[in-house]
Formats: sequence, structure tokens, C-alpha cells
Amino acid sequence: MLIREATAADWPAIWPFFHAIVAAGETYTYPQDMDEATAREMWLLTSPGRTVVAVDDSGTVLGTAKMNPNHMGGASHIASASFMVDPQCGGRGVGRALGEHVLAWARAEGYRAMQFNAVVETNTGAVALWKSLGFQIMTTLPEGFRHPTKGYVGLHIMYQQL
Repeated sequence: MLIREATAADWPAIWPFFHAIVAAGETYTYPQDMDEATAREMWLLTSPGRTVVAVDDSGTVLGTAKMNPNHMGGASHIASASFMVDPQCGGRGVGRALGEHVLAWARAEGYRAMQFNAVVETNTGAVALWKSLGFQIMTTLPEGFRHPTKGYVGLHIMYQQL
């Protein structure tokens, strides 16, 4: 698997799984009816942010991540990131590879920590992955996320010092 900068030409491969994940409403705080133009603008970042794709040997996009300062100004030394893995590619280490890549990027860019602002507690695979990569749950906002089938569930804020 190769992780490289995402380009506009990658968007047609990202959009189908991005759309399916967001429309399911189970793991992201994005509007379930987010349109493609809004999604593309929000996901394909420019500097100081960065967007990457993980591709296999044939160039098929397996997943993507965007990374950026978590806040501006006096808090711009804390990074954040978001990840999407094509559900058809789950269990192949794509999320872990993207997570490791993003952490290495943040360290190389001089960030002092990485914070995830909204990890849905019922997204147990993601929570376990982030914990295995050194993140800790700083707090959980009770009932901070309205899950489409489980009702109101907690929303974790996760953190790792770099």
C-alpha cells in the first residue's frame, strides 16, 4: 500500500465511499445529506492542511485522510485529522497505515499533539485503533451524538502528545 498526496483526480474514487459512510450517519458529525461539492471542498485541503490517499498496487484508492491544525492562532500547534476507509477494504490495515502516516506528518511538521474532537463511542473499531496508536480518551460528551439506530451515544475527545 502506498500513501500519497490526494489530487482532484482522486475525488471520483473517494466520493462513493465518503458518501456512503456519511449517509449512514453512524460515525461522522457531518450532515447525512451532505452534497458532493461541499464534501469535496471540505475534504481536499490546502496548506497548512493536507489530504492523502492510500492506494494499492493497481492504484485503487482504499482510503483517505485529511490532516490540519485543530484550531487557529494560539492553539494552532495542535493537529487534528479525519479518516475514511472504503468499507470494502476494511480489515486490511488501511486505517492503521493512514493513522501512522498522519502521526508522522504531525511530528515532522512540529505539532505538539494531535486531538480528535469527535470520535463516536459506538465506533469501537476506530476507538480501539486510536488507543493502539497511543491516543487516550480525554473526556466523553454524554449523548453528544445522535446515532441513527442506537439513539444518543457518547462522543469522545481523544488526544495524543507528540
